[in-house]
Amino acid sequence: MPAAVSKNCKVRIIGGVWRSRRLRFADRPGLRPTPDRVRETLFNWLGQDLAGLDCLDLFAGSGALGFEAASRGARRVVLVERDAAAVSSLQSNRDLLAADTVEVVRADALEFIKHHRSRYDVVFVDPPFADDCWPQLLALLPQCLKPGALVYCERAEALEAVPGWDIIKSGRAGQVSHQLLKRAEHEQ
Repeated sequence: MPAAVSKNCKVRIIGGVWRSRRLRFADRPGLRPTPDRVRETLFNWLGQDLAGLDCLDLFAGSGALGFEAASRGARRVVLVERDAAAVSSLQSNRDLLAADTVEVVRADALEFIKHHRSRYDVVFVDPPFADDCWPQLLALLPQCLKPGALVYCERAEALEAVPGWDIIKSGRAGQVSHQLLKRAEHEQ
């Protein structure tokens, strides 16, 4: 049975080939899509054209970040989400957009990166704010990064200096702190 979708459970793609398309997502506790303003900042940081890049959206939720990357030409986007209702919405949106470059995986994000061996150019990390999985995530992420890869982090509070990582960009919008990280040169 499909997940309940309320009138307010919509997200708008803000750029690329699917610009202005609205996607519905499941009404799930703790699911909060990245706001338009924050996504606009993020894709200004990354560049508007992601052609040829492989992207991983951990804790995909609504899929706002992954679908935005696919809309902007990413070669491959993997959306990882453990909630069955959210996964169903992600699959429906992939079908609605005929997004052949988007793969939806139902899995726990930490388990996925422990066992998955593909490497990515951009990784979006936006777990529920209540989760305290950052130490584990930052330790596991390097194994799935291509050289020079960027990691987008979204949290309630900004990450402080993190050993092995450089904070490239940082911003705050309302209750959302967002940062772009890269492995420190000596760690790559």
